[in-house]
Amino acid sequence: MKRSRANPWFGIGWDAWRLGMEAGAVIGLRTLKIAQGGAAGMAEAERMVSEKVQAGMDLQALALTGALGTTPASASARTLAHYRRRVNANRRRLSKE
Repeated sequence: MKRSRANPWFGIGWDAWRLGMEAGAVIGLRTLKIAQGGAAGMAEAERMVSEKVQAGMDLQALALTGALGTTPASASARTLAHYRRRVNANRRRLSKE
């Protein structure tokens, strides 16, 4: 989505809403996989936890290196993009299974 230079927060709000919708879809797909049980369900539960920890650590590294930008708007936008990439990768993976 193209950001307005005058007020980037409208686009950031839209991106946050989309992330919430996409994350909801992944939660549903993961819930189904875990509810099926067995080795696949256990592996998904373990993967979910390790991915969340790794995503948080990766975001901290971006923040510490200045890769999130110098303004609150750029840090917010890049943080959302960071998580959206991961959520979308999980949605694609879980939709194929």
